[in-house]
Amino acid sequence: MPTALRSLSRDGRLLFATRTVRLFAYGALSVVLVLYLTGLGLSAGQTGLLLTLTLVGDTAVSLWLSTRADRLGRRRMLLAGAVLMAAAGLAFAATSHFVLLVIAGTIGVISPSGNEVGPFLPIEQAALAHIVTAERRTGIFAWYTLAGSFATAAGALAGGLLSQSLQRADVAPVASYRAVLWLYAALAVLLAVCFVRVSPAVEIQAPPPGRAPRMSWGIGHSRRIVRKLSALFALDAFAGGFVVQSFAAYWFHLRFGVSPAALGGIFFGANVLAGVSALLASRLAARFGLVRTMVFTHLPSNVLLILVPLMPTLPLAVLVLFARFSISQMDVPTRQSYVMAVVAPEERSAAAGITGVARTTGAAIAPLFAGWLFARPALWNAPFIIAGALKIVYDVLLYRGFAHRAAEAKTGR
Repeated sequence: MPTALRSLSRDGRLLFATRTVRLFAYGALSVVLVLYLTGLGLSAGQTGLLLTLTLVGDTAVSLWLSTRADRLGRRRMLLAGAVLMAAAGLAFAATSHFVLLVIAGTIGVISPSGNEVGPFLPIEQAALAHIVTAERRTGIFAWYTLAGSFATAAGALAGGLLSQSLQRADVAPVASYRAVLWLYAALAVLLAVCFVRVSPAVEIQAPPPGRAPRMSWGIGHSRRIVRKLSALFALDAFAGGFVVQSFAAYWFHLRFGVSPAALGGIFFGANVLAGVSALLASRLAARFGLVRTMVFTHLPSNVLLILVPLMPTLPLAVLVLFARFSISQMDVPTRQSYVMAVVAPEERSAAAGITGVARTTGAAIAPLFAGWLFARPALWNAPFIIAGALKIVYDVLLYRGFAHRAAEAKTGR
């Protein structure tokens, strides 16, 4: 085990465990979710609408819980999120009615992308930043990102293999995908058990009466910078929403006829590469600064994203996808560390929550358009091109607005 992780407290190790369990569940679901929903009889347009409404609901849940976590208790809000995740998994597995699916997806926590949704990430980031030193923060966040990427990769592989194995045993495709949803709900229950075991050491101490700053949605003096970062992160996430992992898997299925098991293998490899690349982030940030590291690794990955649908064969498309994932996630721990660096400790859950909600909001809108594009064979490649172009715009705006700020002095390793 790396030295950085051996020195973590019991709470730190628990937070790594909850990240791993959760992202495994998200990864497993992402490979089969669109296949499951279309197998239930939903059209591509209805599926896109459902995923959009699901992300909108996740946004509302995340905003409400994360902006209250520092005041009402981080552990309590994390546990509430785990309960909503379990409820959503059970509801999706139990019904095929579109309206009921919309209600369950909106109120509960479902990840169509394999990425973080709900209140977990911002509150866990704030808790980790609270129990480690500033010098170790970016490095710990890099390992935290790696743990999530490996878990997402393993989940994608497991979800694909489970559904494929069941189909080989003469289980209907929809029933095989439903088994992954039951697994998702069970892992949410395990997540709740882990959160119960986290100690009060992760909680922020409330300031004495009369000395607390004026807060709006949990943010005081940092309101301006949080607003600017939120707008940029929303743009980046909106672009990424065109190629969420569920839709990317669906594209490989439509374009090349890739089976669920093979899809699991492809996204297992992609997420492993993404996780390993995150480990380089802290070293690059210590030398070049957080924002420069974010931009100079993210920009070329977006060029590769545009190239994926232009590849004429499956091996070439997978190769370019892997190249893209090998550098695309270096901005994640640096972005998280930057947000923690520029706000006060008592604002961290709220700041991470608001910027995270901005990302979820942006991501929530895009699947509606992506579903419309995927419903038209002539436009199957468009989501990749649109996503890459918009992400390049984000990189340029982020560099112009933040590359030279004094907060870069708080980089940490």
